[in-house]
Amino acid sequence: MKLYRHGDVLIGSVDNLPNGAKSREGVTLAYGEVTGHSHRIADPNTAETFVHDGTIYLRVKTATADLIHEEHNTITLPKGIYRVWIQREYEPDSSTGWREVWD
Repeated sequence: MKLYRHGDVLIGSVDNLPNGAKSREGVTLAYGEVTGHSHRIADPNTAETFVHDGTIYLRVKTATADLIHEEHNTITLPKGIYRVWIQREYEPDSSTGWREVWD
């Protein structure tokens, strides 16, 4: 598995979309809660997103797609399918003990 880190977003190549994955609107992978910035594909015609059991998947349809964010360097992803993780951190006072990290 090839991994890419883009701030608090981790993207890993996978062989296939999981069975039952549903198409998702847009190509934004994560929104920044504080800044309003987002991790997104620069050209929405180059990729599409899916969701399965609360996990986002990205399919790059063209030779490459650029992942952009105002505070991070652009990452060029080659054609393929990727699973997306949002970094979490331990927070003992929360109901689950974990919370997602936001830019």
